[in-house]
Amino acid sequence: MPSRPPGFVVLRDAGDGHWRIVGEADRRPGIAASRARAQAVLDVTGGEPGTGQVYAVVLRSEWRMAQRL
Repeated sequence: MPSRPPGFVVLRDAGDGHWRIVGEADRRPGIAASRARAQAVLDVTGGEPGTGQVYAVVLRSEWRMAQRL
């Protein structure tokens, strides 16, 4: 598997306990973790989330590890 830079997987709450993958975003160096997660949502969605939209942001490395279980 080729090496990828640190980044995030962004998911959107689809209701009824379901989540949908919206996309992936590379981690921007030099910003705090909480701000980096918010920036990942902006990068993937192309702007501010709509009213009532709920997102979850998971480290890409953790996402890959979870898929191996």
